[in-house]
Amino acid sequence: MRALPTVETLVLPPRARLIGVDLGTKTIGLALSDVERSLASPLFTIKRTKFGVDAQALADKAREFEAAALVFGLPLALDGGDSPRAQATRAFAREFARLHTIPLVFWDERMSTAAVERDLIANDVSRARRAEVIDKMAAAYILQGALDRLANARETRP
Repeated sequence: MRALPTVETLVLPPRARLIGVDLGTKTIGLALSDVERSLASPLFTIKRTKFGVDAQALADKAREFEAAALVFGLPLALDGGDSPRAQATRAFAREFARLHTIPLVFWDERMSTAAVERDLIANDVSRARRAEVIDKMAAAYILQGALDRLANARETRP
């Protein structure tokens, strides 16, 4: 697999969208940035079936929204090491990169789903509604973190 850039070293056109990816075992949550890459919005949830179908659905969404790159949430263990889910995410990304040329990066997403669920509960969102939206909301949380890092990197460059 080609070496992956970091969020800060990702080469992007001046105005282009990014897609955030929350890869779960049953669904793939997606979020989309605006072209200025300042705001992440929940987009869509893909129901997982098998790798080829899932990868094609992800590539199709990237093409549909003209995304310049994908930001995969990487669910690291609390100590910063790879968790089993992080290993599965890396494997999915590795296989995806063999089939598709869209650039991708990883973003540390420790506790993103828990943070989103706390916010939804605090806003009195029903359990059924939380189940419908949590994956795409987690993807937006992941993507927003990466967008904030990109903005910070732009501000600190000489």
